Amino acid sequence: MLLEADSSTENIFYFKLSPDTIMEVSCQCGAIAFKTPLPAPEALYICHCTQCRRQSGSAFGVSAMFPRPELTANTFAMMGQWTRQTASGLLMTCYFCKTCGSRIWHERTGKKLVSIKGGLIQGLDFGKAVHIWTREAVVTIPEGVERCEGEPDD
Repeated sequence: MLLEADSSTENIFYFKLSPDTIMEVSCQCGAIAFKTPLPAPEALYICHCTQCRRQSGSAFGVSAMFPRPELTANTFAMMGQWTRQTASGLLMTCYFCKTCGSRIWHERTGKKLVSIKGGLIQGLDFGKAVHIWTREAVVTIPEGVERCEGEPDD
């Protein structure tokens, strides 16, 4: 079971995640490490846009959408950031490890979720990923997967 009920306060129910369902996130050198705020991402995208290809150094980037993780002040201080404009005109702040340079997550102005970089998440299930920005793809998109030619509505 993913959730366990806690009714310790009258008429208010809290839900605690079972600790074994949260996934570990770690950059390449291990300096940045934390747990995902949920047992699974709210959405998972394999992005074929030019920006994600440049950021990942590969044919696509992987973004797991989660609420913004709570980090200690020390962990957050070990992250650098830079901001760029997206194709839709929003500002995106990109966080990375100051030691190894691994991209950690991106957050866009006005959006409630951040995109934690999928390659950093242990145990992430790629089976239900949606391929986005497929019109810019440089590799063949597998048959039968959900896809979007541009940016998804989220």
